[in-house]
Amino acid sequence: MSFHNAMIVYRKELMDSLRDRRTIKSMILVPIFIFPLVTIGMSYLSYRFIGQARREIPHIMVIGGEDSPNLMAKLQQFKEIDIVPTNVNYTAQILNKKIRAAVRVPQNFDALLQRGDQVHVSIYYSKEEITSQFAADTIAKFFNDIRDESARNALVVRNLPASVLEPIVVGKENVTPPEAEVGSVVARLLPYFIIVLCLNGATTPAMDLTAGEKERGTMETILCSPVSRTDLVFGKFLLVLTTSLTTAFLAITSMSLCSMYAQKLIGAGAASSLPPTVAFRAIAAVFAMVLPLSVFFSGALLALALFAKTFREAQSYVAPLMLLVVLPAATSFLPGVELNFKTIFIPILNTSLVNKEILAGTYHWGFIGLIFVSSCVYATVAMSYAVRLFNNEKVLLRA
Repeated sequence: MSFHNAMIVYRKELMDSLRDRRTIKSMILVPIFIFPLVTIGMSYLSYRFIGQARREIPHIMVIGGEDSPNLMAKLQQFKEIDIVPTNVNYTAQILNKKIRAAVRVPQNFDALLQRGDQVHVSIYYSKEEITSQFAADTIAKFFNDIRDESARNALVVRNLPASVLEPIVVGKENVTPPEAEVGSVVARLLPYFIIVLCLNGATTPAMDLTAGEKERGTMETILCSPVSRTDLVFGKFLLVLTTSLTTAFLAITSMSLCSMYAQKLIGAGAASSLPPTVAFRAIAAVFAMVLPLSVFFSGALLALALFAKTFREAQSYVAPLMLLVVLPAATSFLPGVELNFKTIFIPILNTSLVNKEILAGTYHWGFIGLIFVSSCVYATVAMSYAVRLFNNEKVLLRA
């Protein structure tokens, strides 16, 4: 193979791609603007809406309690809820969002509590509605406070210390460094996004350089050039790899910068809902692990799209590949799926898992080396298959 000839093909394809609006959109516009806008915008809206739901004074229906004036007086004085008239159709009103929750108070609540009997209070809410959940938590806290106050009063009457209620105090201390805590938050989603973006960035140019060439009728002209098929494949491959890595790099960089700006703009209160920034060392290590995976994607996409006669047909071939990539990448989210000798040889899943560990601040160098080598093997197989197909006239000139 002639590296000089491959670079000539690469430069030619790069110039053509930069003139193509589809490549510009997938490689530059989507990662720089759309991806950060969606991720950070959704985080910001989630923070705002959840905060608004927490600040809402919920409408609560109290069922019973007519014979318990002390309880009703405390409920009327409780400023965090708004009591509404009793209605037998409280379930329908909760589901229709006319009220947020309802609480059923047993008969003789005050008398039972004063005697020290156990009192059962039922709270009705909708688990599918977050404001209803907040309302249920608020009214539950109200009754828990009454319970604690009643227990303390009973201890005072019997001259017992308050420690009787809590003979054992269990404390938990977090030993995770702050940077690792930030990394653990990012590690849940960032490896998945990087892998998907690498595939997304390689998809359009791979289809254009193969099926697009056939559709435009320029494939035969390129094959007649005094460049070997291997040099031709390698030049096209370098372009696909460039767009794949550029897309992922621009997306992560843009998201980090936007996240830093958003945290300063809306304050520390929303910091937990925004994608945090990560150390440069971790990002560099992640991209080093993604590199052979991008090579694998580039070779596989070139080979797959080469079977198509048109760009649209290539899209139908490539679409199922997205599912094959998303499923193992998303599997790393599942509890119990960890980095071990069984998962390090599963393509895509191994890279997602090791990147998850790296971003959390843990470097398993043995696993990292094995995963890098195995990914290089898969990438070599994909590239070799792409070169083999480019030497097959039946595939290249398929009508």
